[in-house]
Amino acid sequence: METRVTEIAEGIYQLTTHVAESPVDFNQILVAGEEPLLFHTGARQLFPLVSEAVARILPVESLRWITFGHVESDECGSMNQWLSTAPQATVAQSMTGCMVSLNDLADRPPRPLADGEVLDIGGHRMRWIDTPHVPHGWEAGVLYDETTRTLLCGDLFTQTGSFPATTADDIVGPASAAEDMFKAFSLTPTSGATLRRLADLDIATLALMHGPAYTQDCSTALRDLATDIEGRITVSA
Repeated sequence: METRVTEIAEGIYQLTTHVAESPVDFNQILVAGEEPLLFHTGARQLFPLVSEAVARILPVESLRWITFGHVESDECGSMNQWLSTAPQATVAQSMTGCMVSLNDLADRPPRPLADGEVLDIGGHRMRWIDTPHVPHGWEAGVLYDETTRTLLCGDLFTQTGSFPATTADDIVGPASAAEDMFKAFSLTPTSGATLRRLADLDIATLALMHGPAYTQDCSTALRDLATDIEGRITVSA
């Protein structure tokens, strides 16, 4: 295995690892600001590959922020390995995530992020947005880079199989097919509204965790995903 490195926006790098036995490939997102930030750590077993990929861009020990959308092994499994390797790094996640999980799981105290709080990492302004239960987990959230208009959207728009680094093709259809397979989305009364709130952002790029970076009409894609999820809620009701 190896990890592909692609710059998908200015100073934002997609690190893609293909795992043959997995139905999905895995992206981590590195934001190379003055205080570098990693979004998704990858599972523990992927740490050697992902850390080597980070080292192609900047010294691993220079990482200052380790963040992720929710508490799950592919999102934060290697969190403490990164903390050990980058002595100045701090885990940052939602207030709920820190309260219920990360105050105990992280080897150093995490930084709780309030909804709408901005981390200015030098060259990038990263806004945390709470998205409870979207796609899953009450601690869930996304990061929006106000500087490059890039939404680090985690498990939204998951698709199966390998993928190119970027795409202008439809991402809603593959995400709907993946949801048919995995049934991973929390179908709650507020799921659609949460996605539509994200759609109101000025987004140039959607940085997916399990899929290519999308560079077309991002707001419409989010609204179409909301419509798909709302349809599932109606059917289940």
